[in-house]
Order: sequence, then structure tokens, then C-alpha cells
Amino acid sequence: MPFTHSVARSEMATSVVSAYMRQVYQWMTAGLALTTVVSYGVAASPALQATIFGNAIVPIVLLVAQFGLVIALSAAVHKMSAGTATGLFLLYSALTGATLSSIFVVYPIASIVNAFLTTTGMFLAMSVYGSTTKRDLTAMGSFLFMGLIGLCIAMVVNLFLQSSMMDFVISCVGVLIFTGLTAYDTQKLRQFGEGAPLNDGTAVRRGAILGALTLYLDFINLFLMLLRLFGSNRD
Repeated sequence: MPFTHSVARSEMATSVVSAYMRQVYQWMTAGLALTTVVSYGVAASPALQATIFGNAIVPIVLLVAQFGLVIALSAAVHKMSAGTATGLFLLYSALTGATLSSIFVVYPIASIVNAFLTTTGMFLAMSVYGSTTKRDLTAMGSFLFMGLIGLCIAMVVNLFLQSSMMDFVISCVGVLIFTGLTAYDTQKLRQFGEGAPLNDGTAVRRGAILGALTLYLDFINLFLMLLRLFGSNRD
């Protein structure tokens, strides 16, 4: 009888994690789809392109707004309603699509598609690894976070240096960092899902939106690094 009770609890825990992770991936996919539609739509409209990129202030405002939304969701998602958290995530995805529309001007569609497909394969592989590995990836996560800070500093410095070699190194390191973060974040989200209160739909949705944002950022940044590394520009 105790054994049967233990099995039942184990099955319930697995069910909770599966339900939570399913929501995470569903919302992440919705965010990526919205980003793709908005990005292509803006790129296909000369008027929107002129509005966004014809004035140097507009892209800066969009980037600041994106940064603010990430901070707001990360810091205060537990205080938001499920609808508000979802709306802010989708708004962030749309704004990201608007700013990413410039890649259609810089890179041919073949390069973009190849980078997207490669990103999808790498993301899925590392997400599966993060979900199934018994190894604790916490130490790796701390190392990757320090690497991410260094990467951001190097990118800012290269804005002034304009070094093609440094740009190549940044892209290579970026691919490694965001590939590793995908596995680390997936494991962290599964661990969070093990304690998710399945009977509290609002809490689960908040957690799923925050998880979707985390993996969305991993995917987008990995895609951009691969595009910088292997994409041939139109010039």
C-alpha cells in the first residue's frame, strides 16, 4: 500500500511538470510566431521601415521599451494577473519583431532561414538534454552568466572598435553561451515545475510566461549569433 501511494505521488509530480513545461513551450512558440509575423510584416512595408529606422530615436525607444518589459516581467510577474503577464510577454515579442525586421534588409532570406533552422535544431537538442540529464547544471549556469556579462561588455567595446575579428570571436562565444544557457534554463524550469501549484492556475500561468520569456531570449539570441556567424550579407 505505501508503495502504491508512492507511485501515485510520483505520477502526479510528473504530470505537474509536464503540464507546466507544456505551457512554457506553447507560450514561447506563440512569442516566436508573433515575432516572425511582425518582423516580416515590417520588413515588407517600406512605410513602416521608414518610420522605425528613418529616425535614430525610434529604434532606441523600442530597445529601451523591450529592456523595460523584460525587467518588469522578471521582477514583478508574481504581482501581475495572468492576463497582464501574458499581454506584456506578447507585447515584448511584437516589439522584438519590429526591431529584428532589419535583418531582412541586411541578410538574404536563405541565410535567415538557414540560421533559424540551425537554431531550432540546436535549441531542441539542448532543451532535451537539460530536461533529461541527471547532472546538476547549476555550476555551469553561474559560469555562463559571467560569460554573458563579458560578452555584453565586448559587444559594447566593439561598437567603437568595429573589429571584424572581434565580431567573429563574439559570435562564436555567443553561440556557446546561449547553447549552454538553453540546457541550464530548461533544467531550472523543470525543477521549478516540480513544485508548481497545479491547483493555482494564475501562479502556473505566471511561471509559464516567465519560463517562456527565458527560453525565448535564449532562442532569439542564439539565432542572432548564428546569423552573425554564418549569414552572408547582401553586400
